[in-house]
Formats: sequence, structure tokens, C-alpha cells
Amino acid sequence: MENNNSVNFADYEFIPKLLTQIEKVIIGKHDVVKMLVAALLSSGHVLIEDVPGTGKTTLAMTLAKATSLSCRRVQFTPDVMASDITGFTMYNKESERFEYRNGLVMSNIFIADEINRTSPKTQSALLEAMEEKKVTVDGVAHRLPEPFMVIATENEFGYVGTYPLPEAQLDRFLIKLSVGYPTAEDEAMILYRRKNGDPIETVEPVCSADDITRCISAVRDTHIDAAIYKYIVDIVSATRNHPFVALGASPRASIALMRASQSIAFMDGRNYVTPEDVALMVNYVLPHRIHLTQEAKVKRVSVGLVISEIMKAVRPPFKSNE
Repeated sequence: MENNNSVNFADYEFIPKLLTQIEKVIIGKHDVVKMLVAALLSSGHVLIEDVPGTGKTTLAMTLAKATSLSCRRVQFTPDVMASDITGFTMYNKESERFEYRNGLVMSNIFIADEINRTSPKTQSALLEAMEEKKVTVDGVAHRLPEPFMVIATENEFGYVGTYPLPEAQLDRFLIKLSVGYPTAEDEAMILYRRKNGDPIETVEPVCSADDITRCISAVRDTHIDAAIYKYIVDIVSATRNHPFVALGASPRASIALMRASQSIAFMDGRNYVTPEDVALMVNYVLPHRIHLTQEAKVKRVSVGLVISEIMKAVRPPFKSNE
């Protein structure tokens, strides 16, 4: 595999330290923690869906503390308004002009807690921020700080008082995660660590916003072979032609899969992407972007099964020789 990029990974030694700090709090979920950090280094957003009480919000807050990034959290309820998120203009009598007041989204990490409990109008207020990293209020654009990441949590659809997220918003999340229940052994460790207080208080910042921004730039320089580009496109295109898929993944999904694959390669100490990186990230990038037909639902065909069939049908261009 041709690769002319050179990276001094010693400059990014904070990455394993970051994982270690988060895993002080999030016990037994190494893969979930790694994927969350990979999304941050991809400059992407994350949707975490699971049953209540599995640590979704705790995971997001621990990442914020370990990175020393500014963080704001909103508990989404039906009465949360779009202006609470994006900000608003207010007339200042002293200056005799309208002034912009920051919304809660003006932070490095914005935690949208239980995002599917608020109205679709408020949900849509995040669209511009997620895609363009700015908000427009009364015709004036306001840039968001760099880096910027939305971590949204939601309870599984079907719980009382939940609204399904629209496809346009789902597509803007780089990956979707599920924390899941801990094992009995891990749950016992959670109890032990919480016996005398909140373990988040023991988390130490290991990097700065500048470190993360520098790392995001380095990740984007991770080499991708021409055959890997084709592999990504073939996988995403196959979601649009599967008989059980009503709405397949968009070109935005191809970009997301590329970025996520670069991040996971970089975190593994490589400056090139392998087919294995792509195959791994498919399981996090594509499921929330694929919408099944009614026939598939009647036959109880899952998105996971569809993706499994696609990955068997699309041949990887080569195997890595690591």
C-alpha cells in the first residue's frame, strides 16, 4: 500500500491517556469509549441511544472533563425552545441597539440530553450548528468555538413522551453508540468506585482544545488508498439498492465512514487506512442512516442483518499485512 505520510505519534500521546481517564468512570466499555474519542478526532457528532440509567450522559460529561473542553448540557423537555439552544437578540437600552446573547450551544461540547423528548422544531435548531458549526440568529451568523461536538443522548423510541428524530438530523451524527448494561463484575466495580463519591471528580484533564484541534488536522492527513475510497463507496451504494431498504445512506455517510476510518487508524498508531478499519466503522456509521421497508419490518429483518449481507457481498480490495 503506497503511503508517503509521516506522523510523529509521540506528539499525540495524550490519546491513550484520554481513554484511561474516561475509563476511570465508564467501566468495561472500552470499545464505546474508543468510538466516542474517534468521533471527536473526526470532528463529528455522536448519538447515544439506550435505556435509562446506563451511563449515556456520564460518558459525555467525562469526555468533556478529560479534554478540558468547555461543555454545556441541556435536559431536553417539551418546553425547551429553539432560542434556548441557538441564542437570541435583545434590545440594549444603553447602547440603543440589538445585541446577541449566546445560546447554550456556544461551547466545545454540547450535550443534548434526551434529545428525543423535545419537539421537532427544537431538534431542528441544532441542524445548522451540527453541519456548518455556526448559528444564524436574525440573519446574523455566529461561529461556534473549535473544536465543536454535539453528543446527544436518547432513550429507545417507544418510551413515553419521545419524538423520533428526523432523517435529516440522524444523518448529521457521525456515529451512533449504545452503552449497554454492564456485566455483573463491572457493575460491582461501578458500585465500589461510587461508594465514596462521584468518580468523575477523579478525572484529570490530559489535553487542551488546541491539542484536539491539532489532532483533528493530523487525522485528516491519514492516507487513504484509491482502492479504499472505492470500497467505501461500494458499501454505501449497496445500502441504496438492497431490497429491504426504503432509504439508504447518503453521500454524507460516505464522508462520515471515511473520516471515522481515518480516526480509528490514527488511534491505532497508523497513518494509513485499511479495509479492516472501514469494516469496523461501518457498524457505527451506517445503522442509524438506513431505513427499512415495511416488508422488512413485517418479516422482522433488522438493519444489522442488512449490513451483514452487504459486507459479505462487497469484497474488500485487499487485506492489510500488519
